[in-house]
Amino acid sequence: VVLVLQGRRAGKKAGSRHNSDTGNKERPYGHCVVAGVDTPPQEVSRTMSKKKIVKRSKVKPFIRVVNHRHMMPTRYNLDLGNELKGKISLADPTKKAASMRTVKKIFQHRYLAGKNRWFFQKLRF
Repeated sequence: VVLVLQGRRAGKKAGSRHNSDTGNKERPYGHCVVAGVDTPPQEVSRTMSKKKIVKRSKVKPFIRVVNHRHMMPTRYNLDLGNELKGKISLADPTKKAASMRTVKKIFQHRYLAGKNRWFFQKLRF
């Protein structure tokens, strides 16, 4: 798990996916693809209707290519394993949209199952 330090997603938690220490022709610096939580789920209570609980339990993800200097690794580990392996592609807008839907489905499933609860809470500092 990393914290994004710069840009629009600054202060958000993300899980590192593809890592490139040396860079490539397009990006000649160390970078990695991260998938994180843009908007965490809101609190729910027992008095709320089922419709409202479903709406407030939604997770909004993001996928970015981040420079190594613009993120801070943490001691925590988010084991995404084979769930996202080869499923994230930022090559063109349609593939990115499909990747976002996949990440959203996986994060939503994990949140509702109660796994990695700390990952889906808003970072307070």
